This record gives sequence, structure tokens and C-alpha cells, in this order.
Amino acid sequence: MSISSEETAHRTEKLQTDDSPQRLGFAVKVINQNGLKANDARRWQSGPHLSVTIGYLHEIFAYLAKNEITMYRMSSDLAPYCTHPDMPQFWGQIGACGDGLAALGKAARENDIRLSMHPSQFIVLNSPDPVLVEKSVRDLLAAAEILDAMEMGPEAVLIIHVGGTYGDHKTGCERWVETYRTLPEPVRRRLVLENDDIRYSAADVLSIHEETGVALVFDNLHFWCNNPERLPLVETFRQFLRTWTSARPKMHFSSPNTGMREVRRKDETTNKLATFYQQPIWTGHADFIHPFEFTQFVRDAFAEPGTPRFDVMLEAKAKDIALLRLRRDLLRYAPDVAVRFGLAGEPTTDDTEYYDEEGEPGNESGDKMVE
Repeated sequence: MSISSEETAHRTEKLQTDDSPQRLGFAVKVINQNGLKANDARRWQSGPHLSVTIGYLHEIFAYLAKNEITMYRMSSDLAPYCTHPDMPQFWGQIGACGDGLAALGKAARENDIRLSMHPSQFIVLNSPDPVLVEKSVRDLLAAAEILDAMEMGPEAVLIIHVGGTYGDHKTGCERWVETYRTLPEPVRRRLVLENDDIRYSAADVLSIHEETGVALVFDNLHFWCNNPERLPLVETFRQFLRTWTSARPKMHFSSPNTGMREVRRKDETTNKLATFYQQPIWTGHADFIHPFEFTQFVRDAFAEPGTPRFDVMLEAKAKDIALLRLRRDLLRYAPDVAVRFGLAGEPTTDDTEYYDEEGEPGNESGDKMVE
């Protein structure tokens, strides 16, 4: 599906003038509601099916609506084994669930929930192995077909990374571009590319965008961890925003985990298992979002007039609890930022809201938080 330059300009102008509240979202697992499952994760011997996943997602969407959460990343394993070449019994799930997927999409739209999927690290479009590329394309096509069957708009995207370097960084980019140009239309229509924290930087994906027109998702933590070109953060972020022409831009935001890491291994002096502590790895996500870092990022982004609004997927280990906490923190510390996300009301100041009497992380029901 191609659009004219005039239509692209019209869509871009519409995005730049969109003044509806920005969204905050979280990924896959719901922590603050015991028992909610994101997908049918049973092993193949138990006959898992997309129809079961659809039921789970209806429950999650109801939870999102109740808490006025309007952005959610679905699991990348909604239809179990549906592309497995040696398990034909799982083929055809998407077609068989057409009515169920349409009803699920209607529920998402009625509750104004922006959806996305982030297929796994095993999706590698720039691999020199054609078998792996073919499998990756099959998996992406299945994900795109699910979103199409749900009748979701262009805002429902599939986010992937470039892939491996295979000893030649430049060739890795070139192979990605070559594969992208051969992708099925449903995949190409929804696919967006994210800068990663180790191999392909913001500069790399910007160069791929210049070759393909693919929209880009900016990840703030990945940018800090992998920016060998020393690009300026805010201007680079704005460049990413300008790559979106068919939907409001989205980005990923996380705070680095600053805690000591516990490692269980054998003590060479006693020959027994013991707990050792290591310094943090900055690519790791924290449980929560640092509200002051987030606030400064948003303020800097809008310091320049004409910056389009963008939605934010929070990547925090505390998932929905982290989102609810950030909303409260924005009302308390940064009401000017809170209003951008449609937040209103009096801020609370009780920092123990999600902790049980022993000081352990928990939810509003008093249940301890689990990862």
C-alpha cells in the first residue's frame, strides 16, 4: 500500500495539530490484578489456542478501561505455534478466530486503547540465513494478520530491532533494507523499527529510514547506552518523531536499574552455593519510572514549538503498577506534564500506597508484587 506525497503531507500536518492527550502504556503482563493472563501459554501437548488468548485479552481490556489506561502492548505469542512448520494442527487459528478477533478489536476501539506488539528477539530480518529470515517473515505476517482481523488502524504497530551484525555492521543494515523491500504488504504497513542498546544505534536506524521510509520508535535508555555517534538526544528524538506519517508517534521510556544484582554461584573457597553482589548493568530496566527523568525528557521535547505529541510505552518491571505510580508522581511533581497525558485531580503523597505492612512491594489489594 503506497500513498501519495500529498496524502503524506496531509497526514503529517494532522499529526502535528493533534492536541488529544498523550497516552501512557505498559507491556503484556498485568501485575496489579491477580489471575489475568496475557496469552494461552500452555505447551503444545495441551492444545493451546488463539481463542483462549482472546478471552484473556477481553479481561485485560476491561481492566485497562477501568483504570483509564489507553495503551497496551500485547504478547507476541497470541496464537500458539501457529507458524510452526511441523505442527499443522495449529495452522489456521487466525482464520478460525475471525469473529472473535473482530469483537476483540471492537472492544479495544470502544475503550480507546492503542495496541502494539513487539515480536521477540528471534525475529531477525537481516540474518544471512534465508531460513531464519523466512521464519521471521512468517511470524510477522501472522502478527499483522491478527491486527488486521481486529480491524485496528495504522497506530497498531509491530516493533522490531534491526538484528545481528554478523561481523559486518554496514552489511547488516543493507540486508535489512533488502528484506524490508520484499515484505508482504500487511507487514510493511505496520512494521516500525527501534534503536537498540548494543548493536544498531539511533544513527543506524535513521539511515535505514532514509532508505525505506519505515517509521522509527525512539528508546531513551537504548539511546543512552548505544550512541557512538554522540548525537544530541532531543534533536535525535525529534527526527524520530518526523518519521511517522500515518499515526501518532510512539516511543519507549524506561529508567535504568540502579540496584545491586544478586548472583547465585558456587563459592570457590567453600565449594557451596552462595549469593554474590554485582554492580548494575545500565541496559537493565528498573521496576519503576524515575519521575524526574521522565518529566525533564518531556519538557525538553516540547521546548521547541511544533513538536508533535507522542505516546509513551513504559518499559518497567512493575508494569501497570509502574504506570499508575508515574501518573500519581506527575500530578504531584509536574502538573504541567501531567496535563499533557490527560491527568487531573489532586495528587496523593503517600509513597507507601503499593506496599504491605512489611514494606514489601504489593498492590492495592495487599498482594505482594511478583515479577
